[in-house]
Amino acid sequence: MPEYLAPGVYVEEVSFRQKTIEGVSTSTTGFIGPTRFGPLDGEPELITSFTDFERIYGGIDQLEFEDATLPMDNYMAQAARAFFVEGGQRLYVQRTFAFPQPDGASVDPDVYGRAQWPPTGSPQPFQLRARFPGRAGNFTVEMVFRLGENTVHVEPVNPADATPGAPTHNVLRGVQHWDTVLAVGAGSPPAAPAGAGTLYWVERFFDEPAGRWTYRLRDDDPTNDPPVNPVTLDLVDDVRVLTATVIVSPLGRFGFEQSWEGLTFHPDHRSSLSRVFDPDPPNPSAYLRNPLTIDRLALTHGAEIADALMNQSNAFDGTLVIDNLTDTDVGDVSRTFRVRLEDGLDGERPGPGEYQGAEAPDGRKSGFLALEDIEEISIIAAPGSTFGLEATTFSDEAQTITRQLIAHCERMKYRVAVLDSGDGQTLSNVRNFRATIDTTRAALYFPWVRVFDPLTEREIHLPASGFVSGIYARNDVDRGVHKAPANEVIRLATGFELLLNKGQQDVLNPEGINCLRYFEGRGFRVWGARTATSDPEWKYLNVRRYFAYLERSIEKGTQWAVFENNGPELWSNVRSTVEDFLFNEFANGRVLGTKTEEAYFVRCDRTTMTQNDLDNGRLVCLIGVAPLRPAEFVIFRIGQKTADARA
Repeated sequence: MPEYLAPGVYVEEVSFRQKTIEGVSTSTTGFIGPTRFGPLDGEPELITSFTDFERIYGGIDQLEFEDATLPMDNYMAQAARAFFVEGGQRLYVQRTFAFPQPDGASVDPDVYGRAQWPPTGSPQPFQLRARFPGRAGNFTVEMVFRLGENTVHVEPVNPADATPGAPTHNVLRGVQHWDTVLAVGAGSPPAAPAGAGTLYWVERFFDEPAGRWTYRLRDDDPTNDPPVNPVTLDLVDDVRVLTATVIVSPLGRFGFEQSWEGLTFHPDHRSSLSRVFDPDPPNPSAYLRNPLTIDRLALTHGAEIADALMNQSNAFDGTLVIDNLTDTDVGDVSRTFRVRLEDGLDGERPGPGEYQGAEAPDGRKSGFLALEDIEEISIIAAPGSTFGLEATTFSDEAQTITRQLIAHCERMKYRVAVLDSGDGQTLSNVRNFRATIDTTRAALYFPWVRVFDPLTEREIHLPASGFVSGIYARNDVDRGVHKAPANEVIRLATGFELLLNKGQQDVLNPEGINCLRYFEGRGFRVWGARTATSDPEWKYLNVRRYFAYLERSIEKGTQWAVFENNGPELWSNVRSTVEDFLFNEFANGRVLGTKTEEAYFVRCDRTTMTQNDLDNGRLVCLIGVAPLRPAEFVIFRIGQKTADARA
C-alpha cells in the first residue's frame, strides 16, 4: 500500500473498470509434411499467402523421393494453395524430411540433399550452396559485377589555400570503410597499381604525419598489423567501387526470381555477400528468405573474394568476368557469372519418426514438437500423410501418423485435427479406417478432392484437409466458430474422387465420417460437421471447437487472478469477468437461450470450493454454457387438409 510520510497532495491512479476477456483467434492453422525446400527444424514460420509459401518452401512441383519409383504430387504445397484460396489467412508450416541411411550408415545432414556449386571434387576457393536440402535448391545463380564512378577527388592540402600550384592530395568521396575497389595508378612507384587496375579493399586510418583521417588501399589479410604494402591515395587517380547484384531463379515453376543489388565483398560489411548469404545468419529473416549460402572458405578479405568470383567464365562468350570489367563496349552479360546448383535431393518419404520430431542439443525442434511451441494454432493437418493408406508399403506408417496427429491435439487441448481419408478408398475402406479412431478433437473427411493442377495441366486428386482447413477459417471469420463449418462451397474443386449419393452418406454420416458432396445447381460442398468420436456429447464439430474457444479465451483472460488473495472479493471479480464475456457471446447469438439464465451460469463462491481447496490455493469457478448445435436434419411435415379443417 502507498506510504504518506510528508504533508502534500498525492495523485494516484485507480481503475473502476472490470477486467475483460478477449476472444482468441480460432482460424490460425498448422500444416506438417514434406516440401521441396525450407527449414527442417526451429520455430515454424507464419505465412499469410501462397506467395510466402513459395518463397520459403518452394512451389507445387512434384516431390521425388529416393525410395519411390515415381514422383509424388506435392500435397503440402497444394494444400497451402487450397487453404488460402478457400479463405485461410494465417498458416504455420512445419517441414518434415527423411535422410536416407544406406547400408545402415548415416549421411551428413549438413550436406546431404543441398544443391551446390562447384560439384564435389571440383576445387574452387568458394562454395555456393542451397540453404536447405531439396530439389528446389537446383536453382540458377547469377552474379552481375558493376563498377561505380571514379571516387578520387583532388583537393588542396590546406582547404583555405586555393592558389595555383598549392600542395594537393587525393581524397575519396562516397566510399565506405572496407569497400572493394578497382584502382588505377597515376605514377610508377613499385607499390602503385598498373594496367587496367588492381583490386583492393579500402581502410580508413589516421595519418599521423599529415594529422588527418584518410583512406589507404590494401590487398592483404585484415589481421595484419601493420598492413603489408598499403597503397596511399596519392599513388592513384582512379578508384571505382565494385558491387555485385545476385539473382536467384525461382524455386518452382510458378515462383519468381529474387535479387539483391549493390552487394559489397568484404566480410565485415553489413551488405556484403558474406553477410547476406551467411550460412549461419543471425537474422531469422535472412535464414528463411535467402535461399543461397556462400562459403568463402579460406578467403579473408573483399579483394580476394571479388577476385575469386570474377575469375570465372562469363555467361556470354566464356571469357573471364574480370577481363571485361572495365570494357565499356560490352554489356552486363559479359560481366555476369552464371552457374546452376546441382545435386539437390528430396530425401526419402518421411515416416512417423520425422513427423514426431526431435529436439536438438541447441534446443531447435522438428516435427510435431516444433508445432507445440505455437500456442495460437487451433487447426492442424498433415496433408498427404494418408497417400497410399490402402497400399501395403505405407499403410502402417500412414495410420501411425494419423494417430500422432490426434495425440498431438489431445495433448495441446485447444486445437482440432482435420483428418484425411486415404486415396482410392471405398466406403468399406474408409469405414474400417474410421473404426480405428475415437477422439473428440478430430474430424475425418471423405473422399479426396479433384482439382485442375496448373503444374501438370491435368486433373489430380488431393486430400481434403487443405480445402477444409481454409473453409474452417473462412467460416470463423464470416460467421463465427459457433457455426458448423459445413454446407460451404469448395471453391477450387472440379469434382471428387468418388461421387457420393444420399444412400451412401446415410451409411457414413452416423459413423462420424464427413462427406464431400456434389449437388446439382449448388456445386461442390462440405456436407458434414461431426467429430470422429463415440461420445454423443461432443459429436458435433462446432461444439468442440466453440468450447475450445471459450476455454482458451477464459484461460488467457483470467491470468491476472493468479496469486491474488483467494477471498470473496477475488471470487466476485472472477465471476463478473466471466459473466461479462459470456453475456457478449449471448448478445451475439452464439449460445442457446432466450435469456441469460438459459444460456449460461457462472458460480464462484463457497459452494464451489471446499476448505481444502482454499488451504491449497485453489480457486474453483464453475461455468455452464448451452451451445448451439447444427440443424443437421431439417424436417418439414406436410399433410393434406380439407377446406373446413382447422390447423
